[in-house]
Amino acid sequence: QVQLVESGGGLVQAGGSLRLSCAASGLTFSSYAMGWFRQAPGKEREFVAAIGWSGLNTDYADSVKGRFTISRDNAKSTVYMQMLSLNPEDTAVYYCAAKGGARDTRPQMYVYWGQGTQVTVSS
Repeated sequence: QVQLVESGGGLVQAGGSLRLSCAASGLTFSSYAMGWFRQAPGKEREFVAAIGWSGLNTDYADSVKGRFTISRDNAKSTVYMQMLSLNPEDTAVYYCAAKGGARDTRPQMYVYWGQGTQVTVSS
């Protein structure tokens, strides 16, 4: 079956950085667009970044543009998100997700989801 496993979350001070990874199995990874979403306590899940199957096309939420970078390695079936200049508002559980076809910012368009990894940014 399809599995998406996130890693790389943790506790970091404001201004710090983290790199999230999401390892996929059970699907033809290079055929799927991948997205990162996050959910803070009491809030809805929100779009963070997405990348097309080739890795050439990306989208970002306005709140993370210039600070976060999504990338993928199709040979390793892994998608990454480098997060710089983190602030307390970035605190959330971060999820990776996969969908066939083009990348999308809407979480309901994604078919497969990981279990999430916690990112906590202290002030």
